[in-house]
Amino acid sequence: MFVVRFRSMQADGMALFPFILVKQPNPGPTLLNHERIHLRQQAELGILPFYVWYVVEYLIRRWQYRDHYTAYRNISFEREAFANDQNLAYLKTRTFWQFWHYLTNDGL
Repeated sequence: MFVVRFRSMQADGMALFPFILVKQPNPGPTLLNHERIHLRQQAELGILPFYVWYVVEYLIRRWQYRDHYTAYRNISFEREAFANDQNLAYLKTRTFWQFWHYLTNDGL
């Protein structure tokens, strides 16, 4: 994993295997953990399939919720990352394809 700063990014962070792109010079541990969760998802699913799935699920959620932010927060990959980004030990116990459990509206 490599952390690279991009000042002009709109988001605070973004995972693009094997890089974590960040907006601020000193990202906090929660942001880095959030993006590390995405790196693990990408490694499990494959980089291209991850992004295809991400975009397709975003479009479905956008149609479902009619709102960008709500759609984004309900993508299974994001639901897993937001639910666990404060648990800095999460990746040590995370099971394979754990994001799958966040596909439903109920999550875990």
